[in-house]
Amino acid sequence: MNLDQLIKGCIKQNRKSQEELYNLYYKILFVTSLKYCTNDSEAEDNLHDAFIEIFTNIKNYKGSGSFEGWMKRITINKAISRYRDSSFLAPIKDDISQDVFVEENEIDLSLDYMLLLIQELPHQYRLVFNLYELDEYSHKEIAIMLSISESTSKSNLHRAKIILKEKITSKKPFHNHKSNHGK
Repeated sequence: MNLDQLIKGCIKQNRKSQEELYNLYYKILFVTSLKYCTNDSEAEDNLHDAFIEIFTNIKNYKGSGSFEGWMKRITINKAISRYRDSSFLAPIKDDISQDVFVEENEIDLSLDYMLLLIQELPHQYRLVFNLYELDEYSHKEIAIMLSISESTSKSNLHRAKIILKEKITSKKPFHNHKSNHGK
C-alpha cells in the first residue's frame, strides 16, 4: 500500500492501515520522541500519545508539506505539552552573551552517548536545545511553543550548551542513567 492509500485507510479507521502506518513510522517518531524525553519509557509513552493524536486527527492533514513532518510536529508537541505548564519550564534568567563551541577534533563520542547527555539536561534546557539545534525552530517560535520569552529561550540554549560542553569534555554522564535504545 502506498502512503496515500494508508492515509485514506487511517481516515476510515481501518486497523490494518493504522498498523501499517505505525510500523512504517515507529522508529523515526521514536527517535524524535526520545530527543525530547528523559528515557526510553517516557519516549514510548509520548509516542503512544502522539499516535493516538495522529490517528484521531489524520483527517485534518491537508497534504501540504510532508506527512512525516506533520507527524513529527505532533510528536514534538506531545512531548512539550508534558512540560509546558510544569515548574520544569520556570524561566531562568541569565545574561550570557558569548556562545559555546566545542572543537570537532576534541571529541569522539557515540550518538547514543550524545543522546544520553541531551536527555539528561534539565527539562527547560533540553527542550530549547532540541527545538533550536536539532529541529531548527527559531527562538521566536520556541518562545511561543513553551510560553517563555525569546531571551529566556536564548539563555536556556546557552546554558544547555555550557552543560553539554562540560559533560563532553569530561566524558562523564550526569548520573548513572541506563537507556535501552540502541541495544
